[in-house]
Amino acid sequence: MSIAFSKKHCLVFFVIFFMVFNVFAEHESVPGEMIIKLKDGVSSNFLNKKDLGIEVDRSIDLSYGVLYVVKLSGNKPEKEVWTNLQKLKDVEYIEKNYIYHLVKPVREGDITIDNIMGLAAPTDPKFNQLWGLHNTGTNAPSSFGQIGVKGADIGALKAWELSKGSKDIKVAVIDTGIDYNHPDLKDNMWINEAEANGKEGVDDDENGYIDDIHGYDFANNDGDPMDGHNHGTHCAGTIGAVHNNEIGVAGVMANVTLVAVKFLSDAGSGTSEDALKAIDYAAKVGVNVMSNSWGGGAYSQALHEAIQRASEKGIVFVAAAGNSSSNNDTTPHYPSNYEVENVISVAAHTYKDELASFSCYGKGTVDIAAPGHNILSTTKAGGYAVYSGTSMATPHVAGVVGLLLAYEGPMPHTDLVNRILKTSVPVTAYRRKVISGGRISAYNLLASIMPPRYEPDPSLWESVPLEQVFESEHPYKNAAQVSRTFTVPGVKHIRIIIEKYDLEKGYDFLKITDKDGKLIEKLDGAGDSYETDYITGDTIIAKFTSDSSITKWGFKISEIQIIRK
Repeated sequence: MSIAFSKKHCLVFFVIFFMVFNVFAEHESVPGEMIIKLKDGVSSNFLNKKDLGIEVDRSIDLSYGVLYVVKLSGNKPEKEVWTNLQKLKDVEYIEKNYIYHLVKPVREGDITIDNIMGLAAPTDPKFNQLWGLHNTGTNAPSSFGQIGVKGADIGALKAWELSKGSKDIKVAVIDTGIDYNHPDLKDNMWINEAEANGKEGVDDDENGYIDDIHGYDFANNDGDPMDGHNHGTHCAGTIGAVHNNEIGVAGVMANVTLVAVKFLSDAGSGTSEDALKAIDYAAKVGVNVMSNSWGGGAYSQALHEAIQRASEKGIVFVAAAGNSSSNNDTTPHYPSNYEVENVISVAAHTYKDELASFSCYGKGTVDIAAPGHNILSTTKAGGYAVYSGTSMATPHVAGVVGLLLAYEGPMPHTDLVNRILKTSVPVTAYRRKVISGGRISAYNLLASIMPPRYEPDPSLWESVPLEQVFESEHPYKNAAQVSRTFTVPGVKHIRIIIEKYDLEKGYDFLKITDKDGKLIEKLDGAGDSYETDYITGDTIIAKFTSDSSITKWGFKISEIQIIRK
């Protein structure tokens, strides 16, 4: 049975509702500042009218137009000013100057251990700890001896037989900057020759930016995008750490040109204004891929427009899905949720081939899973560390996209995204969590191998009432632990129907596993008549656990469903 994939579709009504009614909700923004776009032909003098209650503070000069940052003049309440501006025919849109943050990684520790190299692997001494590139089942750093799933990686070794990338492919790391002097990165850094060989303090290439030798720093408005945080350098190492230099790690791409585009400060935050400038700059210098491990804020028309402009220039925009363990279908995460053809939203999976516990997900809004737990990579000052997060999954995908572009050249974004989805490795753990139902495979992508996705015929499901209902107490008790195994000998597929559940969100869980204990689904919150994901086999297990605080109604299971052979 074949599956037709398509990009996510957000409801227009929801977006409009979100923009109009939630603009003053809890999304962090710069106090008292708004970004305004005027309609074509309207002079900025329009914004200086005293009765508007605002004053122009500065302009945002982008390659495709000018936006204005305005501040309240103090004579009218902000909500009144906002409402009045929205009514004016000369205003195209108005929004807050939102604050974005890096998708905060979990730091597991610095790495100094060097071990044995894998067959046909790069000779970098730490390569054997890069499970995301080559998972042996025992090589995840900071895993405390836990066994992973051999082969649950991006298939880098086989992919490199086809392509190791190209210096012609430019990947912008839009983040906290890059330590461009790092010995594992410096040979793959972009060098703006005109600025490198020109006069200091002069815009030698006349692109509007002074001394942008390796990129630009929009957080501090200068030409030095040095990373003072670690996050951007870690992402850069996953994409393009140099191979076989006998130093440390290896990137997804041995050959690439990394462009450092810093808009997040050394504290890890940045504004809409600087994000817009960063994306526009990366497009100006001709990058092919943008890697974006950051997020926050409400829906931004300005940011949506910037990403759309990048798409029109043929640039792929890879974005982290977020680390709040939430469903992006119902709780949008930006920029990964923007409905633009070039956006690839990335969830994180573990070396055990499971969705990471922190990872956001969304069957209609998150495209694919990639390695994002216990990831070793470069950090500032020539260091190395292990981080976890969708921030770490995103550069894996950015690098894989770079390999494809180096191997085949540019292609329409819809074709590229659909190929990524169809060539992914289908895994039960991701089936109802991401659009593709699988994790990214660099080798499958380059070789255009599309694994079969065997989905059962929905008309074949049969209901089997339980002789004894499996339910919690109502309400359940603190520190509860109950489980039941459901077996129907000889059937092909089995799933559980949960009549009702009402559990403390984020603390009390109903977990569904196969007979080997592999997690299929983990439910919290509330729902009715819920069909769990199915497993292939005749046994499925439900296990309920609660913590020692708040209790709710609980759960009730009175039916399972099967498909016979």
